[in-house]
Amino acid sequence: MKTDKNPTINEYSEILKALGHPVRLKIVCGLVKKETCNVGTIVEKLSIPQPTVSQHLNILKNAGIVTGYRKGTQVCYKIENAEVIKIIENMDINFCGEKLI
Repeated sequence: MKTDKNPTINEYSEILKALGHPVRLKIVCGLVKKETCNVGTIVEKLSIPQPTVSQHLNILKNAGIVTGYRKGTQVCYKIENAEVIKIIENMDINFCGEKLI
């Protein structure tokens, strides 16, 4: 996503499509609150298999929402997109206090 100007309607559409799954929305909501998290913690907190978490993270990465980086032997993720943080914060989602990362 472009950072030098407001996102286009197509860019917002891609973001909203990626956020349109409950698991991805929980991952992003958790990352907004926690700022960074490794895959193992996401798997543990959401009680879903690691391959499923990885598939969801790949969708979020491809949409430009999260980025992964190595921290020793772990892969950690963080929100890469400031617009997504604004979206989540503006939604004032109650489930962000649920069992999230």
